[in-house]
Amino acid sequence: MDLPVMPPVKPMLAKSVARIPPGMHYEAKWDGFRAIVFRDGDEIEIGSRSTKSLVRYFPELVEALRERLPERCVVDGEIVIARGGRLDFDALTERIHPAASRVTTLAGRNPASFVAFDLLALADEPLLDVPLSDRRTLLETALSGSTAPVHVAPATTDIEVARRWFEQYEGAGLDGVVAKPLTLRYGPDERLMFKIKHERTADVVVAGYRLHKSGPVVGSLLLGLYDSGGALQHVGVCAAFTMKRREELIAELAPLRMESATGHPWAAWAEESAHESARLPGAPSRWSGKKDLSWVPLRPDLVCEVAYEHMENGERFRHTARFRRWRPDRTPESCTFAQLEEPVGYDLADILGP
Repeated sequence: MDLPVMPPVKPMLAKSVARIPPGMHYEAKWDGFRAIVFRDGDEIEIGSRSTKSLVRYFPELVEALRERLPERCVVDGEIVIARGGRLDFDALTERIHPAASRVTTLAGRNPASFVAFDLLALADEPLLDVPLSDRRTLLETALSGSTAPVHVAPATTDIEVARRWFEQYEGAGLDGVVAKPLTLRYGPDERLMFKIKHERTADVVVAGYRLHKSGPVVGSLLLGLYDSGGALQHVGVCAAFTMKRREELIAELAPLRMESATGHPWAAWAEESAHESARLPGAPSRWSGKKDLSWVPLRPDLVCEVAYEHMENGERFRHTARFRRWRPDRTPESCTFAQLEEPVGYDLADILGP
């Protein structure tokens, strides 16, 4: 492979802001695997956000990219999987599997797509220092004949359209809106863009905690919600605490600490079969590797309010939640899935086309 921009390249990143800034280039924020694709003739490399190769996990995309991208180019974008008219991040994570046969099966069952939104090189020309507005024009021209599963991300400079996308696209599983200055150069691993994400709050049961990697202080709180059958389901964690606060939490939570998980709603967490019928902490995962998934059980009597962006398949927080406050006025039994706001549905095909 011999390109004007060679792997590895870390993608340009975004910083969070509360509102959509005016006077910029706007795109939807895709909820998938960030990927930079390098093509030089028949050679294809797909680099992840951390620059690890994703080629072996998406064989169907390798062939599609070879057929649809320009002969020599470097393209920044997102790998996504759609099911039922919306993005499915869980289906995407299933692809990171050590068995090639399993990857092949999943590729046939739920093929992935690539959504392109930036162009880093074309033919013999590096484009990192070219303004975004010009790179976007070159991208649209270079991929003008492309068909599914390779798409060009919809974009606009109209802030009212961006605001409408922010409200509508969540129903298709998208994550918010990204804003980019029109004169922006491409800065690998630099936070030069802006992301505006949805934020909601929920009252959740604190049913345990994990210790911090640095020592005997709280690393993360384990959160639960009661389902319609009265079972407490693990829905995620909140973890953004200062070290001083982590130390204080050990003392505050001590009265609720249980000697063992016996009698706890998540007592069966260590049994792999138990995860098939309930959401419990410590679920087996190829992401966790040798990570210690043990946790300290607490009597599920304490309620806190957390901020979250959205739910994955209506079952768990897609990202780490953010602690807001304790809620002594709420009973644990009142913390149910019914309180969660459900985005209005929006078909992904209306964004990318069939």
